[in-house]
Amino acid sequence: MDYHILREFADSWALLSLFCVFVFVILWVFRPGVRKVHEDVASIPFRHEDKPAPRGASAARTDEGHSRQEASR
Repeated sequence: MDYHILREFADSWALLSLFCVFVFVILWVFRPGVRKVHEDVASIPFRHEDKPAPRGASAARTDEGHSRQEASR
């Protein structure tokens, strides 16, 4: 491939595709109903501010398969 062909592709289709990805990411981040999730994730560093996290709290999963494994230990 010639440099000029690659340059033309980068200036047209690659630019368009990257712009579409950018718009998709912005729409995904600011989609309706996600405010609670963002606030929950933002408060993670402050959850155990007064005392350390209980032993094994970081390994706990909401997945049912993982919670059975944790309970059997």
